[in-house]
Amino acid sequence: MSDWEPKIVAFLCNWCSYGGADLAGVSRLQYPANIRVIRVPCTGRVNPKFILAALRHGVDGVWVSGCHPGDCHYIEGNYYARRKFGLLKGLLEHTGIEPGRIHFSWISSAEATKFAETARTVVEKVKAIGPARHFIKRQAEVA
Repeated sequence: MSDWEPKIVAFLCNWCSYGGADLAGVSRLQYPANIRVIRVPCTGRVNPKFILAALRHGVDGVWVSGCHPGDCHYIEGNYYARRKFGLLKGLLEHTGIEPGRIHFSWISSAEATKFAETARTVVEKVKAIGPARHFIKRQAEVA
């Protein structure tokens, strides 16, 4: 288990958090390579089913990051996201998913350092929990 590394899917807003990730890369800031990025137009467009599907397919953690509240390119998309993901996080905790598996943050395109720090924090917290064991859809065994 000491060599285990978590698999994390990150849904990043095209206008802010993805820009922060890009700036972190251009600035050569170090952050873990455990994160697989999915660029979305807005966090408000991330369907909770996407998060559930990622967990079902064996991802150890999910990170959703977008514009700061009040700075959304689509006016109020991040307010919808904040409300939606607060409810989803509570529901997942109720079903037995550890609270540290789902992370949400607000990072602007100019906050490369914050992006790298948050990426490290997300990976550390998911790694501390260990591999996902709940909610994973098992593949049928072929005889």
